[in-house]
Amino acid sequence: MKKIDLLPATKENPRNSEGSMIELKNNEIMFVYTHFYGGMSDNARAYLGARHSKDKGETWAEKDRIIIENEGMENVMSVSLIRLKTGEILLGYLIKNSLMDCKYYIRKSKDEGQSFSEKILVTNTDCGNENYFVVNNDRIIQLSTGRILVPASHHSTPTGEWKDRKPGRIMVFYSDDNGTTWKSGKTVLETPDTNDKHGLQEPGIVELKNGKLLMWIRTNLGSQFYSYSDDCGETWTKVQPSDLISPLSPASIKKIPETEDLLAIYNDRSGRFPISENPYQRTPLVAAVSKDEGKTWIKHFVIEDDPEGRFCYTSILFTDHKIILSYSANKADQPWGLLRICLIDISEIYG
Repeated sequence: MKKIDLLPATKENPRNSEGSMIELKNNEIMFVYTHFYGGMSDNARAYLGARHSKDKGETWAEKDRIIIENEGMENVMSVSLIRLKTGEILLGYLIKNSLMDCKYYIRKSKDEGQSFSEKILVTNTDCGNENYFVVNNDRIIQLSTGRILVPASHHSTPTGEWKDRKPGRIMVFYSDDNGTTWKSGKTVLETPDTNDKHGLQEPGIVELKNGKLLMWIRTNLGSQFYSYSDDCGETWTKVQPSDLISPLSPASIKKIPETEDLLAIYNDRSGRFPISENPYQRTPLVAAVSKDEGKTWIKHFVIEDDPEGRFCYTSILFTDHKIILSYSANKADQPWGLLRICLIDISEIYG
C-alpha cells in the first residue's frame, strides 16, 4: 500500500472530508472533496474543491480548483461523481442551510469537469419544514438499465435543535431521463428497533450480477443492515443485519471490475483484528471481498489499524489494476481534518 496525506488540516482550512474520484478521458484523475474554511463541524462553511492527478494517484496537484462555491447558509458537502452512459460527468452534493433544510442536488458536465450545468434538485419530496436529507459521498450509481439512483436518509428535526432529531429513515430517489427529473421510490425503510434513537443512516446501493439491488445501511445495531430491490429501486425488502459487523459508521461497497466480486471498505468490529474498547470507535479500517453477492465476506485486509484512530467516509476508484481510496484519517481525540489517499494493488486484496 501507498498512503498519501493529501489534505492535512490547517488553521484556515481545519477540515477536509467526504470526497469522490473519477477518471477523465485524458487519463487524469479528478478528486472533488469538501474543503471547510469556517470551522470543523458538519455545519461549518465549506466549498467543493478539486485536486487532479496525472499519474494514477501517485502524485497530486498542490492547489485546489474550486468546483462549487458555497451555495448554502452553512455549506456544500458530500460529493459523488459518476460517468454517465452518455459520457457526461454527473456531480452530486448536499446544500445545507440548517438542521431543517439539507437537500441533494446534481449538476452535469460535458467538458470533463471544467464546467457544470445548472443544479437540479434530487430530494424533491416535500416534508414540510423538515427537509433534512443525508446522502453520503461517493454514493450515486447508474444501473445497467440507465436509471440513476440516489439513496438518502431523511431526518426529521421539528424544532431545528439537534436534541430533537428523529431516527433516520431511508428513501431512494431515481431518474430515468439522465438526471433531468427525479422521483422518490415507494418504500420508506425504518429501523426495526423501537428503542433505536439513531435509526437507519447513510445508505449505499450496488447492482448485483442478476440485476437485483443490494442496499447497505449504517446502524447502531451492531452491523451494517441490508435491504434488497427487484424492481430497480422502487420497492425494498425489510432491513436485516449483515455479516459486516461494524459500529455506527458508514461502509462503502463497489463491484471490482476485473472479477465482478464485491469490495467492502468498513470499520470491522468482529474481533478478528484488535479494536478499541470504545464501541463507537471507527477503527480498524478493513477491506473485504464477497464472491456471493454480499452474503459472506472473505479476504479481510487491514488498511488502517491504529486503535485510537478514526477512519471513515471512504471513496473507491478502480484504475489500472489498482484501487484508489480516499478517507478521513484522524486520531479519535482530534477534530476532523486530514483527508488521506491510499493506493492498493488489487492482487494485495486477493493475496
